Amino acid sequence: MTSDKNKATDIVALILGLIIFAFGFLKFFDPFHTWFHVQIAKGGLPAGAFPLGIAAEILIGLTFIASFVARSRLGEKRYLVLAAASLGLIANMLVATYVHLQPDVPAEVLPLGIKPPVIPLTFMAVAVWELVHVLPLRARAGGTPASGER
Repeated sequence: MTSDKNKATDIVALILGLIIFAFGFLKFFDPFHTWFHVQIAKGGLPAGAFPLGIAAEILIGLTFIASFVARSRLGEKRYLVLAAASLGLIANMLVATYVHLQPDVPAEVLPLGIKPPVIPLTFMAVAVWELVHVLPLRARAGGTPASGER
């Protein structure tokens, strides 16, 4: 069972990593660059949120990807890397949800033009799923029994 959970968390990490990295990378190019500027400005966030948001998406994406690519080299530490990336993505998606909910942010500058925060909440849910599945694996890898095991 543990190997199935390892495979699932590995696949989810790779998919999250590629998508989140792509979202961050695309913000260097128009129209995504301009859309992100509008999101930050109309969402009432400080100007520093622009480069921070791009850097966060790229770093979170790369962290998920690294946890997959270097999983054998990371050993037990990969669970900590996955947990950190998941927590970072949750924080990032909380900000994205906040921006989606701001009335001055037009739908046309949001991903797929969807005003309700469906996309950030979906990514947040997947990150929570990853975190919930990684923590018991971390406990098992460290020799501590997971809840319910003896």
